[in-house]
Amino acid sequence: MNAITQRELDVLCGIAEAAGREIMAVYESGDFDATRKDDESPLTAADLRADAVIRAGLERAFPGVFILSEESRSAAHATLPSAFLLVDPLDGTKEFLKRNGEFTVNIAVVRDGVPIAGVVQAPALGELFYGAKGVGAWKRTNGAPQAIHVSACEPTQPLRVLGSRSHGSDAMERWLDALGREHQFLAAGSSLKFLRIAEGAADAYPRMGPTSQWDTAAGQAVLEAAGGAVHDPVGQPLRYGLDRPILNPNFLATGDPRLALPPIT
Repeated sequence: MNAITQRELDVLCGIAEAAGREIMAVYESGDFDATRKDDESPLTAADLRADAVIRAGLERAFPGVFILSEESRSAAHATLPSAFLLVDPLDGTKEFLKRNGEFTVNIAVVRDGVPIAGVVQAPALGELFYGAKGVGAWKRTNGAPQAIHVSACEPTQPLRVLGSRSHGSDAMERWLDALGREHQFLAAGSSLKFLRIAEGAADAYPRMGPTSQWDTAAGQAVLEAAGGAVHDPVGQPLRYGLDRPILNPNFLATGDPRLALPPIT
């Protein structure tokens, strides 16, 4: 997989939407029984149904391409592929169980460690975000897609900072104290935090806490296609790979490239 075309991006969107329909069928049925995985994170029927739909769709559309999902993975290759598909069939299972609507389907295309394309669907909110390197970024809400781009944040404006509904931390409070400027804290669930920056509705998302590769790749791809960036604690772009730890380092996602913000540790 090299550069992603508009047609391939449309195919990824269709697969994400099909998974979203499976999730909403469970969501609307009230079948919220959840088991616990080895890491104590919840697992529902919606996770598994969405994963099955995504895997089948990706295998048809991109035969032979390795798929790493939170819930399944392709058979091992003799050598590590330089390009693969990275999937979270239901990001924000805790938000799903709380019935607040802020859960997503995440599908990313990774090549040489870089998330070059991503699709994020929020089925309960009716929002679909997608983008690819060199192609652009869009949002679709019950109609024609609208191009999206990060917004400028002037020094006189409050900084709009995103954080998790489910994962608050003392580290976040210390980072906010170090800002030295007026700010507004906005809570959001799942990978939607990346997309709020991508569409210009927020400015920064500092993450000091565990995330996995499949949690962030699709949102990062859309944000970068919209003009934003995601950096690790040493200021390098957040990267991905089958040879890397599943858990990401802490990171900082931003919109306006002129922002000078406290480092992430």
